[in-house]
Amino acid sequence: MNANISQLRLGRRRPIAAVPVTAALMIALLIAGATPARAADPYAPRLKDNEHFTIDPVVDGVLTIGGAVFAELLSLILSTGEIRPGEPGDPSKLLSIDRPAVTQTIDPNAASRSDWALYASFLYAATDVVLSGVRDGRRALLVDFIMYAESIAITQAFTDATKIAVRRPRPIDYANCAPAVAASHNCADTDLELSFFSGHASAAGAITGTATYLAFVRSGPRSLRPWLTLGLGAALTAFISYERVRSGEHFPTDVIMGSLAGASIGVLVPHFHRRPHYHDNTLEEPPVWIGFAPTPHNGASVSLGARF
Repeated sequence: MNANISQLRLGRRRPIAAVPVTAALMIALLIAGATPARAADPYAPRLKDNEHFTIDPVVDGVLTIGGAVFAELLSLILSTGEIRPGEPGDPSKLLSIDRPAVTQTIDPNAASRSDWALYASFLYAATDVVLSGVRDGRRALLVDFIMYAESIAITQAFTDATKIAVRRPRPIDYANCAPAVAASHNCADTDLELSFFSGHASAAGAITGTATYLAFVRSGPRSLRPWLTLGLGAALTAFISYERVRSGEHFPTDVIMGSLAGASIGVLVPHFHRRPHYHDNTLEEPPVWIGFAPTPHNGASVSLGARF
């Protein structure tokens, strides 16, 4: 049975609430198992029983390399000091959840702990790729490497673009660059205005999202592996987020949004690689799919469907 469970229409001036939709989609993707399709598809590829994902060298190459180059160019621009930060605003206007980040006693070691934890996330991704190759062969190694690289590259590009667009002062900026004390600190660094959203949290979230999706598809929801991957990944992302706040580099809303954005991209990238394919004579399709189509008057329609 097919069901169209949600549809959003996008126009020129009609914003949508993306976070709740993304969160619901992530939950559906993680807990749903593969469902054999009923209709034949003569164009679907035939894969081995342990293969579930396909790659497109052109599309994946453009997204991965383009995302990485875009992120690197933005980082270079931000490092020149060309964009000068403004003075921080009134702390009383911050959201209540964010105010403690300004009044807290900053932990000088929190930033290094968050860095090492992020390095651990990257090490896990590299290890998972190698183990996929050992278990399922060289094609699985290549596919997993591309999906991890694509998730990280797109997340980094999206994060840097958001930072340069929003230009939110960091919590430490409120402490060191208020008018009364600004003369004794370097307040001309562009990085002081790149708080929203957290790049550490988004990268960890992307790795966790991709790793969890791969584990659920390859091992199934009845196995311990996907749940352990989800739990450890979520715990590591939460630890990184906490340390970024304690270091004075980010507000709580920065790390919350970073984690959500990264996890969303991390889930969607492998999901879009899970195209219909045959195992022997059985056509397998993802249980959840997303459609996009233009509508009149320069709008667009995004649909979310499921098979159950």
